[in-house]
Amino acid sequence: MTAALLLTIVGLAALDSLNPATMVSVILTLLSAPRRPGLTAGAVIMGAALTVFTVGALLFITAGAVAAAIDGLLIGLRFVAFGAAGIALVVAGIRRLRDRPRSPLELPAWFSPATAVPFGVIVTAADLPNAFPYFIAIERLVDADIGIGAGLLVIAGYAVIYCVPCLVLLVVGLVSRERTTEWLRSITRRFTEGSVPRSIVAAVLLMTAGVLVAGAPVIFSWIS
Repeated sequence: MTAALLLTIVGLAALDSLNPATMVSVILTLLSAPRRPGLTAGAVIMGAALTVFTVGALLFITAGAVAAAIDGLLIGLRFVAFGAAGIALVVAGIRRLRDRPRSPLELPAWFSPATAVPFGVIVTAADLPNAFPYFIAIERLVDADIGIGAGLLVIAGYAVIYCVPCLVLLVVGLVSRERTTEWLRSITRRFTEGSVPRSIVAAVLLMTAGVLVAGAPVIFSWIS
C-alpha cells in the first residue's frame, strides 16, 4: 500500500461523494420525514455507507480471485449506466410534449429510522452503476495486490468519505434546523410547485441527448 495509491483512492472517493441521488435523499428526509427527521436522515446515510462498503468488499474479494474479470465488469456497467441515463433522458423528453403538474416531495407516514436504512441501501445501490470512480478505486486496489484486511479497511474509509457531504448536510440541518429547513424548502419549491409547460424544443433536445448518451459506449468502443 503506497501513499500515491491512498491519495488516488481518497480523490476518487471525494469525487464520488458528490452524488446527487444520496444527497437528495438526505435532503428529502430532512424536509419531509414524518417524525425524527435527523435520526431518519442519519439512517439513510448509514444505509448508503453499508451499500458502498458491502458491494466494494464483495467486488474486491471476488476480483482478487479473478482479477481479469474486473475489466469486463467495468465495461458492462458502463453500458448499463449510459443506457439507463439515455432512456431516462428520452422519457423526460417525451414528458415535455405536454403540460404536467410538478409532484410535491413527500414521504409516506410509515417512513421511519428503521425503514430509512433499506431506503438508503436501495437508492445508493440503484445509483452504483454510474459510480465510475468507485469501480476505478476497486480496480486500483486489485491491481495493487494488497491483502484482504488492508483492502477492506481502505474500502471502509472510502465509504466514510463517500458519506461526508451527506453528514455535513445532516449536521447543518441539526445545528440550524429552522433556517436550514427554510433554505432547503426555498430551493425545492422551484422544482415542486406549479407546472412544467409543454416544450417541443426541450423535448427534441432531451430525446436527442438520450440517444447520444445511450450510444456513447458503442462509439467509444469503435474509436478505441
